[in-house]
Amino acid sequence: MNQQFVRKLAIAATAFAFVVVLLGAFTRLSHAGLGCPDWPGCYGFSHIPTQQDDISVANEAFPERPYEFEKAWPEMVHRYFAGTLGLMVLALALLSLKSENRITRPHSIGLLVLIIFQAALGMWTVTMKLHPGIVMTHLMGGMTTFMLLGSLSLRYSYQFTNPQPLFERAKFKLISLIAFVVLIIQVALGGWTSANYAATICYELPICQGDWWSASDFVMGFTIWGHGAEDYEFGILDNTARIAIHATHRIGAIVTTLIMSFLCFKLISQQTSTTLKKFGVLLAGLLVIQVMLGVFNIIFDLPLYNAVAHNGVGALLLITMAMLLTYLVMPEKAQLKVGDKNDG
Repeated sequence: MNQQFVRKLAIAATAFAFVVVLLGAFTRLSHAGLGCPDWPGCYGFSHIPTQQDDISVANEAFPERPYEFEKAWPEMVHRYFAGTLGLMVLALALLSLKSENRITRPHSIGLLVLIIFQAALGMWTVTMKLHPGIVMTHLMGGMTTFMLLGSLSLRYSYQFTNPQPLFERAKFKLISLIAFVVLIIQVALGGWTSANYAATICYELPICQGDWWSASDFVMGFTIWGHGAEDYEFGILDNTARIAIHATHRIGAIVTTLIMSFLCFKLISQQTSTTLKKFGVLLAGLLVIQVMLGVFNIIFDLPLYNAVAHNGVGALLLITMAMLLTYLVMPEKAQLKVGDKNDG
């Protein structure tokens, strides 16, 4: 089997997954998550209804939710792209069975299982009427798919012949892992903020609505299940719960920025590996952009494309961290193939 072809397919799937993440963010932030009230079609059609006869049929089938083209097309385009990505992941899983690089096999099969679960989450997002727990899990599933595809692309790029990692990289593993976990929690908090429509509850900087502590209901804000509502579109929580969610996301942003900044400093200042230095520079640049986009979201009242970009850069931070950790545990001979003359 042509390993070069599989590697290119993995890279293409990674880029495609990033587009799917952006389309999902656009769909959610433009309030089009229920643009098609059924699944996997749209008002009973496999295409986006545009003809007047089709629209009439759609409105008759779902009188409680009249057809809106401006909400239906983002939802269906997202589904088309997500379905195509699923086929690409399926191809990678099948090709991994013939691959000489056996370490990619469980990785590829795991991705296939994840993408199937993602499809189920997409269905539940519609059938459970944008339940925040499902929406956030669907978001994190998309981010995880993107990260795992990036890591798989890196694994396909090199031969794994030595099971021992380089000693010089061991000192970066712990701080990188801590930063990665903190970043994942922060992205999940961002997803929870978005799923509960809490992004615009606070306009002040840096504190939310002055005495935010006494005006916050953290128990209600972080109760994931048990609300019992029939429809969660535009949120069902009161302002105190949304303030708690938003304030937690802001505090998390400060903690994440500090930890990520420390990691970037350690990576950039070390003299052992030029590749690690490049990772540090890339992470630092993405971190600055992400903080600026977050501030702009507050100052300018969550402009759509800025908010989508905030999601996108968050995904890029995650995949960069995932690839950094993959690089840190790559075997010695594989690492030497990266082109790092100073390594080892």
